[in-house]
Amino acid sequence: MSKIELIHASCADQTVDAVVNAANSGLWAGSGICGVIFRKAGMAELTEACGKYKTPLKDGEAVITPAFNLRNAKAVIHAVGPNFARTPTAFQALFDAYYNSPAVLRENGYHSISFPLISSGIFGGGLPDPVGESAKQCLRAYRKFVADHPDCGVDVKLCAFSAAEMASAKRQFDADGVVCGEGADR
Repeated sequence: MSKIELIHASCADQTVDAVVNAANSGLWAGSGICGVIFRKAGMAELTEACGKYKTPLKDGEAVITPAFNLRNAKAVIHAVGPNFARTPTAFQALFDAYYNSPAVLRENGYHSISFPLISSGIFGGGLPDPVGESAKQCLRAYRKFVADHPDCGVDVKLCAFSAAEMASAKRQFDADGVVCGEGADR
């Protein structure tokens, strides 16, 4: 059975098969959650593993590397979210980043995943509510993935780091009828 839940925490701290990195198209260490994941996994190791991919990746693409020193996960999935400052209507690319991550998870025999709010920070651009939009696309992608792969069984944790992010994401979960913090079976 598949489940999605919204939690007030860092995705990098969750005990899951794969932690999702809100990656840039070059797969280099960045700021925010990307920097946190690179530091925890090991800057040199993760940089070398990411360097094996042909970049730049397109918005919405996702690739996998080992988790190295990130002891609470087996892998890191690098999902490239769109930069809404450059592409203000890139909602499909954001959906794709959320959809392609569990697809990569499934291809590698894993079942649990923790997401940050992709494209909700510096990539949020001029969106009125980048966190709400990110949560909305995560929910849409989760539902489509579960419908497309009913026998897969995926456990998704969408992580809101700050109290403000949690409040905004919770509004979207509430609007979609998904219970927050306790998980929602679909």
